[in-house]
Amino acid sequence: MKHAKTAFTILFLLLLGGFLFIWIQREIEFREELESRPLPDSLHPIVAEKSRELVEEAEEIGIDIVITDGFRSFEEQDALHQQGRTSGGNIVTYAEPGESYHNYGLAIDFALKLDDGSVVWDIERDGNGNGRSDWFEVAEIGKDLGFDWGGDWNRFKDYPHLEMTFGLSIRELQQGWRPEDTME
Repeated sequence: MKHAKTAFTILFLLLLGGFLFIWIQREIEFREELESRPLPDSLHPIVAEKSRELVEEAEEIGIDIVITDGFRSFEEQDALHQQGRTSGGNIVTYAEPGESYHNYGLAIDFALKLDDGSVVWDIERDGNGNGRSDWFEVAEIGKDLGFDWGGDWNRFKDYPHLEMTFGLSIRELQQGWRPEDTME
């Protein structure tokens, strides 16, 4: 009986070891495959479509907006991050290259467009005359379309910013995770 128990234990440990070896091997292969995924070079298709819808729905209520920024390369992110630090201008971002959803094609920035074609970032403007801030009306449309709005953030308010994270953190995106290209 003792030998049978020992044999069973050895067999169990061998099977467990084999299972763990296969699992670790697959995990390594999966991580390598993730890390080799290329970075996007444009807006995610769903973010691009929802951006168009945002512009159209804002226009329907008398608010003209322009998308001022979308996909941003790591180089563009670095230049923007240097603004107000090592180059002139005000600090406009705290995100370094690879730390912004813009770098993965998952974020846009917008501004209000005036009749003369100029662009303003006036969060109190009520150009459509309905007693509500145009900026906040656009943010609500964005949220209804599935965007998260930077104006809702606690630490730093980024009023022009809308993003779709698809449940992925910046760390996961840095590791190579990418959202699907289709709506569920």
